[in-house]
Amino acid sequence: MNGQGRGDSNGNRWEEVRHRIEAGATALEKSFTPGPEERKNILRARARELAKESKKIQKGEAYLRVVEFLLADEKYAFELTHIREVYPLKGLTPVPCTPSFVIGVINFRRRILSVIDLKKFFELPERGISDLNQIIILNSDKMEFGILADRILGIGSIPVNTIQPFLSIGTDIRADYLKGVTEDRLVILDAEKILSDNKMLINKKMKI
Repeated sequence: MNGQGRGDSNGNRWEEVRHRIEAGATALEKSFTPGPEERKNILRARARELAKESKKIQKGEAYLRVVEFLLADEKYAFELTHIREVYPLKGLTPVPCTPSFVIGVINFRRRILSVIDLKKFFELPERGISDLNQIIILNSDKMEFGILADRILGIGSIPVNTIQPFLSIGTDIRADYLKGVTEDRLVILDAEKILSDNKMLINKKMKI
């Protein structure tokens, strides 16, 4: 997939897309700034989570901190280690000559990031876009892009000893993209593997 279907004309289209998105960046950032009451609720929720973590640390339990979300009515999770932020799905702009799983680009903090639909990437049942969709920004030293989530379920702590290294339930996702599955059928995806996958490179100059 790397470098296919791109030329100088497509480079000009990318510039047009970039200008359109950047024109609305300031307005988007202002519209997502939480109000005083929302900030209080966020701080209270963080305090509760920290209290839970403290108790687990005191007990000496090993656990993973994850963001849980829905894809095609199934529960999935990414470790917080590779998540920069959860961002509203706003200002998504389709781009030409990209793989089908690249559904468009957004302006994230004045940076243009591609958005990946894992349902298309993993050939899962597709769902239409709704106001529940959000974007999980995955990040590593060399790569950063957004993952479309059908719905964010929240942040959770998973005891490591409850994660099954080999799946005992059926899934259409290849095992090398998985870290494991919990007893309640929460599938933990390997964010590091997805971030380092060569399929996520459009060409040498454009990373998604």
